[in-house]
Amino acid sequence: MNEEMLKIYETKEKHSGKWKKGGLHGFFRRKSAWLLHIGASGCNGCSIEIVAALSPKYDVERFGILAKGSPRHADILVVEGPVNAKMKERLLAIYQQMPNPKYVIAYGACPISKGVFYDSYNVVGPLDKILPVDVYVPGCPPRPEALINAIVKVMERM
Repeated sequence: MNEEMLKIYETKEKHSGKWKKGGLHGFFRRKSAWLLHIGASGCNGCSIEIVAALSPKYDVERFGILAKGSPRHADILVVEGPVNAKMKERLLAIYQQMPNPKYVIAYGACPISKGVFYDSYNVVGPLDKILPVDVYVPGCPPRPEALINAIVKVMERM
């Protein structure tokens, strides 16, 4: 075992069995971020860019990024599209199902400022009024490189 791994292992509390934030569990969590992509109710422009970012062309698995289909397995929630009235409740339920610590990325102009749906009767507001947002990725739609950069920034915070 090298010195870095030994230092991380030694931060485990002796009697409680719980890991400190900088412990071995935190070390491996920083190395493999699993994300859940939620399309709130948009035009699917951002969805296409997110799928492109997860494709072999960009090879996000080299950073340990993996898309998951269950909120119980995800560390990062990527939300795209404007949040409408029906989706608000579902987003809150999905966010509560995620394990702690959890991070949220607002991807695109719609979850940041309602985008082109700014005066729609059904859009309840920007995402940061509903969930705590950690990283904003502006654009309509943002490039796949912007999503990869945002995920790497979240991984640095972990």
